[in-house]
Order: sequence, then C-alpha cells, then structure tokens
Amino acid sequence: MYILYCFLWLYAAPIRQFNSHQLNIVLKNYQHVLSLVFAVKEINENTSILPNISLGFHIYDNYFEAKMTYQNSLDFVSNWHRFVPNYSCGIQKNLVSVIGGINSETIFHISDIISLYKVPQVSIDYKSMFPTIYQMVPNEEVQYTGVVQLLLYFEWMWTGIIAMDDDQGIDFIQTLTPKLSHGGICTAFIERIPSTLSALYDLAALLEHVDIMMSSFKKTNVVIISAQTHTVFALSGLMYMAILMDVTLATISKVWVMTAEWSFASHTFQPGLNTQVFHGALSFSHHFNELVEFQNFLQSLNPFYPKGDGFIRVFWENVFNCSLTGFELVEERQKICSGDEELTNIPGPYFEMSMTGQSYNIYNAAHTIAHALQYAFFSHKVTFIHDHNYFCFQLLYSFMKSISFNNNAGEEVYFNTNGELVTGFDIINWLAFPNQSIIRIKVGRMDPIASPGKEVNITKEIITWQGQFNQVLPLAVCNNKCHPGYSRKKKEGQPFCCYDCIKCPTEKISHEKDSYDCYSCPEDQYANKGRNLCLPKIPNFLSHHEPLGIILVSSSLFFSLITVFVLGIFIKHRNTHIVKANNRDLTYSLLICLFLCFLCPLLFIGQPNAVTCYLQQISFGIIFSMAVSLILAKTITVIVAFMATKPGSRMRKWMGKRLANSVVLFCSLIQAIICSVWLYVAPPFPDCDIHSFIEESVMGCNTGSPVLFYCVLGYLGFLAVISFLVAFLARSLPSTFNEAKFITFSLLVFCTVWISFVPTYLGTKGKHMVAVEIFSILASSAGLLVCIFCPKLYIIIIRPELNCKKQLIKNRNMS
Repeated sequence: MYILYCFLWLYAAPIRQFNSHQLNIVLKNYQHVLSLVFAVKEINENTSILPNISLGFHIYDNYFEAKMTYQNSLDFVSNWHRFVPNYSCGIQKNLVSVIGGINSETIFHISDIISLYKVPQVSIDYKSMFPTIYQMVPNEEVQYTGVVQLLLYFEWMWTGIIAMDDDQGIDFIQTLTPKLSHGGICTAFIERIPSTLSALYDLAALLEHVDIMMSSFKKTNVVIISAQTHTVFALSGLMYMAILMDVTLATISKVWVMTAEWSFASHTFQPGLNTQVFHGALSFSHHFNELVEFQNFLQSLNPFYPKGDGFIRVFWENVFNCSLTGFELVEERQKICSGDEELTNIPGPYFEMSMTGQSYNIYNAAHTIAHALQYAFFSHKVTFIHDHNYFCFQLLYSFMKSISFNNNAGEEVYFNTNGELVTGFDIINWLAFPNQSIIRIKVGRMDPIASPGKEVNITKEIITWQGQFNQVLPLAVCNNKCHPGYSRKKKEGQPFCCYDCIKCPTEKISHEKDSYDCYSCPEDQYANKGRNLCLPKIPNFLSHHEPLGIILVSSSLFFSLITVFVLGIFIKHRNTHIVKANNRDLTYSLLICLFLCFLCPLLFIGQPNAVTCYLQQISFGIIFSMAVSLILAKTITVIVAFMATKPGSRMRKWMGKRLANSVVLFCSLIQAIICSVWLYVAPPFPDCDIHSFIEESVMGCNTGSPVLFYCVLGYLGFLAVISFLVAFLARSLPSTFNEAKFITFSLLVFCTVWISFVPTYLGTKGKHMVAVEIFSILASSAGLLVCIFCPKLYIIIIRPELNCKKQLIKNRNMS
C-alpha cells in the first residue's frame, strides 16, 4: 500500500504558543487544518477513490518569515531525517503535491523551490506566474470586476480606497482605480497605510495619520479595503486611536467593501475597539457550500482523544480559557477543561462552525489531488511511482489539467486552461454583535461567466446596514443626482463624478437620472415642460369641428346659398330689360362660377389627403380664372356695344356671343394649361410639417412646385389687373345699365384682397395659413358678388319701375 503525502502550507499554524497577536491567528486558522484533516479522512474512507492507497499530509508554518518558507520548501524534497535536497538514500517522502499558502507572497516563495522539481502546487490564493501552480480561486481580475459591479448595483459612485503602502497595496490601487473610472466611479480618497507597523508606533506620525484618515472618512459612506490581514490590523489600530481622540463611532462606521482576503479574525482588532464598527460590511468571499458532515466532524472533536491532532489541546485551552490538566492552572486560567465545551459557543472572530471560503478551497484542493491520482492510476497511464519526478511531472501536466469531478457538496470542480478553478465569489454581509459574535450571511454571488454587466447577483432585501443608516440604502455620491429633465455639467477642477445639474434645452429631454446629456425627441414628438418625456405632436389642421372651421364652413355655405338665390332671381326675371342688357348667359355663367368659388374653401377644411390636395389649388385657380375671364368678357361686351352704335362702325360684326365666349375660353385655357403642367411636373401632395411648431405637426398640402403655384396666382392676378384696367376705361361709357363702373369697383376689391393675401399668407403657419387663403377666397368672391349684382338686385326687387322700356329710352335720351 502506498502512502502519498501532500503538504499544507498555512499562514500561521498552531504548533506552539506565540504572543497574543500570533495566538489569535492560530485560533482562526485552525479550521483550515481541520478542513484538510476532514478531506483526507473522507478520501481514505472512500473505497471508490484510491483503493489500497492512503493519503497523508504534513503541515508547515513560516512564522511570518520568508527564510522559513524557503527552508521548509527545501525540506519537502529532502529525506525524512536529513536536510539534504536531491539526496535519494534512506526513506523517501512520496511527495505528490503542495497545498498553500494563504497569501500570494508565500505562494511565490514556495514556487521558487518546488517548481524546479515539477511538483504541482495547489494554491488557495492568487498565484504568481508559475506554470506548476493550480489555483483554487478565480482569477484576481474577476474580483476587481465584481467590486465595480457591486458598486454600480448600489449606485455608489463616490468611494474611498484603503490599502497598505506595499507592493500588494500599490498593485491593488493601480489595478482597481482604472476599472472604477471605466465604470463611471470616482474615488473620494485613496489612503495608503504605512507598510511597517513600527511606523504607527511613532505617536506624532500616528496622530497625523489618524487626522488624515478621519478627514477622508467624512467624504463618503462607502470605503473599499484591500483586506489583507496586516491592512485590517493597521486600520483597526488607527480607528482605535480615533476613538481615544473622541471621534464618534458613527464617523468611523462606513459601508466597508472588503476583498476576499477578509475573514473577520479577532487578531485584526485592537482589544479596545468595538467590532461593531464593521457591522454591515460587505465582502467578497471565495465561494463555498455548507458541508453538514464537516460540522458533524467538528462536533466530534475531543481534546482528550486527539487522534494524532497535535494542535487541538493548545487550541482548546486558549479558546475556552481553561486547562486540560489541573497541574497547569495559572492566573489567566482558573478552571479545568471538561472536554464537553461547545465549539458553537465560540465567538466568530476566533472560530467558526460554518466552513469558510479558504477552508472550502483547502477541502477542494485535497479532493482535486486525490481525483487526479485516481485518474492517473486507473487510466493505466501510471502503474508505479518509483520514478517520482516523472510521476509528478505527469500528474502536473497530464492529469490535473483535465480533472473534473463533483465534490460532496454537489458542485463541479474543474480548472480552465490557465490552471484556475472555474468558480466565482460569494458576497457576504457581516453582522457583528456586542458580545463579539458574528454572523455571515450570503447575500449574493459574483459569476464570472455571466453576461457582461450582470456578473453580480444580489438579494439586497436581506442585507443589514450599519445602524446609522437606519436600514436605508446608504448613498455614496459626490452630489445629488440630476433629476430627469436635467443633464450633468462638469465642475471645473473636480472629478467627473462631481457636477452641476442644468435644465435641458427646449427641444431636448433626459428621462433618466444623472444623464450625461440631453437628447432630441423623434421628429414626430416634442419635449414636455418637465423636459423628461417626449409627447406625440398634435396634428395641426383646420378641422370642421373647431370654431374657426365651423365659421368658415358656415360662411362658405351661406354665400353659396346667396349666390344660388341671386341666380334664381336673375333666372326668374330673365326677360326683364336689366337682365337682357347685361348679357344673360355671361351673368348666369358668372354666378355659377361664384357659386363654385364659395364652395372651394370646403376642399381646404379637414385633414388633407391625396384627392383634396390635387383639387384645392387646381380648382381654385381654374374657377377663379373663369370668373375673372367672364368679368373681362362682360366689360369687353359693353365696350363693343358702345362702339357698335356709332355710324359706320366695323365693331358690329363682333356683337353677339362669339367674342365673349372666345375671351372666356382663351383666358381660362391658359390657366388650365398652367395647372396641367403643374399636375404633370410636380403635383401637390399631403405633407406634414414637423418643424414649424414645437408641440404640433402641421398637416397640409405641399404645393409640389412653388414656382408653378405662384404662376397660377400670378396669372390670376394678371388677369384681374387687365380686367380692372378695361373696366376702369369703360366706367363712364353712356350705355343703359352700364355695369363697368360696378365691375371696376368689384375688381378693385378683388385685387386689394389678393394683394393683401400674399404677405399675410407667407407670414402665417399651420392652419392659420389655410384660414387666410379661405378668407381671401370668400372675401374676393363676396366682393364680386356684392359689387356687381347688388345694384341689379336693388332695381329688380326694390325698384322694379326702373326695370322697364320707358326707363331704357329715357337713359338713352339722356346719353
């Protein structure tokens, strides 16, 4: 039967009593020894793992000295009783692996020696750059990412950093600070505690450092600590001195965010310091799962039956302050140990019944070595181990690299290609009580294989905060966050986390707190008054249901009915002299055109669509051109009639309907051609103007071609001016019922309306622009109707005696 040995390297193992500081380390780290014992016991009792092979172990201590680390490392590769490395005579140690140590510095020193012999080393801390080391914890970068994600989860953007002023502390600061900045987190302060404790024994330097520390503590509620043992010990010394200087507990009580080295050991506290200063702290912990069998194993410990445990008697006497033999009673220990003392009654800073993260790593390390050996032997790749160095080399490069198994807690254990255990970190909430008892509560997990930004998963409802925060989530910001509707403005000379809040511009919003910038709403939306929400723009068009639309529709229908009424009067009195004298057909045609002119505004009212946009301007242009052409034809008819009455005049041949019809067709045809070209080249279409108004989107008809639109208006204006000039010249002709003077006045009104229309139209927007055009249509049409036909209606209806042959002859004689 082979006996193989693995060596556990602890930071300080309980081999003998030291001073009180070192003794406290013994008490806390005793669980690491027991976890190895328990793991080896499980392996040796399990017949399915390494049958006929027993694992043994040796435990070494370096007494805080690198020299002892190197000496013990050389002892690994020596014979049992001779300290001669590489000497192969005598009883050999079947060394297969080394477990340890608890800090990276010790790992580095051990690797200097055993890496030369290709002996696998399983570390329970972050490894140095040695290929012979397998790491039972995740890559250190994972922890830094976890710290950043933890701060972002609680929105702690203004934090302090405390580390020892040594290589490890400086590396911690230099690695973490850029990651914090990249995550948008600022550092309120960075404190480096002197690397040598003796520096703190200088009272003046100590007091100065206390003042600096207390001044820094006032800046933020959250402090990140590189929780190496000596860092926390020095920090507790500074806080104890602060208490002696009458600094309140609330001032030094913060939300401490600790790295995974933190174990809440009693040796890290000054005797007079209240441990509740760390109540509510959050720390990362190497992932662990509870093992019920381990607690049963602890319950079975008996100092009177140590079963080879050379540490239990020293541990028992010191932790329970009693003596196992009556002969060793001293002043400090006035009672005899019964052996029935309960380990569950020991305060947490001295010993914990629940397996800690480091003990869990040691437990997994022992099982990793055992499963690697099992794989080596049962794969028939190794049948003997006489060539010990070759065997270690195979174990290192062939078997441990591909190892994968489920431990007794049901978790899979395996390494990545870099020799690092694929696992994460637990997030622990520490509760400290006045009786020095502590409780660890697992409140979250850091999973390195989760999607970016979601590595940290926390149940914040079960977290207990420091008492001064009254169970309200502590704040850690340089200034209050900007509310939605505001954006950050950097303060000159301050870190980027310190800023002022400025209101977003009129057309921009920010709907989240602490926005770096405001952004514009989509084109079809606008910013509300609070500048924190985009609202859909209200459609802006002249509706039939609003007061202005109702008035215009009513006016359009009213004038249309009036026109129909006038047309009916003229048709009824079609055989009277006044109707005959003014060319009945042209009069009827003009009244029909005016009727259509009054109906045109109905195309402009309501939400535009493709059909109405086509008809609006085209119908307006053609109908009004026909109306003005008819007026021109009536005026020309009057002139021709007067000239034809002169003896020998050649104008007689133009008398009749031919000239009038030609004028109307010719003038209207030109406008029709312009409109046809407009429809062919760039017809009007429904459009939405989202820029003219902030809160409204103007729905209207785009003219398509502004040039052709103004050509239509221009031709209409040109026709009206020509008609006005002709009527003005014919206003005083001595003809019975001469209407040229009325036409002149009506066209003066017509031209005045449309001359006023152009600047008014261009100066308005939205539905008011449409209203201006409708008003111009109605006003100009009403001007023609009233000025031309009201005098005739007056004679027909009120003074019918004037509408007779006698009156006609009288007027001619007067001429």
